[in-house]
Amino acid sequence: MYAVAFLVAFQFGAWPHIRDRGISRQQAEGMLGWTVIAGLVGARLYYDVQNNPVHYLTHPQDIFAFWQGGMAFSGAMGAGLLTLGLLARRYHLSFWLLGDAAALFACIGQPIGRIGNVINGDILGQRSPLPWATAYTYPTGMGHCAVLQSGFVCGVGYQPAAASEALGTLVLLAVLIMLRRRFPTMGGLLTIVYVTGYALSQLLIFFLRASEPVVLFGLKQAQVTGLVVLLVIVPCLIVAWKRSPLSSKVLAPSQVEALTS
Repeated sequence: MYAVAFLVAFQFGAWPHIRDRGISRQQAEGMLGWTVIAGLVGARLYYDVQNNPVHYLTHPQDIFAFWQGGMAFSGAMGAGLLTLGLLARRYHLSFWLLGDAAALFACIGQPIGRIGNVINGDILGQRSPLPWATAYTYPTGMGHCAVLQSGFVCGVGYQPAAASEALGTLVLLAVLIMLRRRFPTMGGLLTIVYVTGYALSQLLIFFLRASEPVVLFGLKQAQVTGLVVLLVIVPCLIVAWKRSPLSSKVLAPSQVEALTS
């Protein structure tokens, strides 16, 4: 599902946003490759930090053993933004242009990736009798059924928290598309709205997830991360956006025409 997500999100999200702005397909695909690699590494490393950093320090061979755990998207987002900043500097491009393309890429790709989570049963909520609750019955021989985390019972319906995350991201995608149509010249707006919206969604949606423990003030790790993003990262992005040259934030009329056509 990751591979499908990357292909679809690039073709229908990132590439249409940048193709008429002086960036070739070859250059765009090259930047995509570096950003995806950085995102995957960042997602895995942040998962390690979230779950059991002491174990990974004493067992470094398990750091990238993704088959023994998962990924944390907040790590992918942080590593991806850092990589985009380096690529923008390397190729003398606007960071906000690349950031907006990445925001569309993420909002299209994430819901596709969540399909894999639903199939695996590795992001579940509380037990539920509701019609859309999901029960896993395939025996894995590991004491549970098609569920990567322990503590879930075979044949019992649980809220599909991954589906809730996918729906939340699709709502955020709709907001980004609306903003792009309404403010087509304002580069960087999608970047800031996406980072803010994703952090807010984590604060809310993680109340539905039962696969992660509470770590601080009744909040789970991703919620704590969301608070840090809202209180630190988002203000920094806004300050950086305000200090950026106007030429890096405002599209030329020809670019706006290409984007809205």
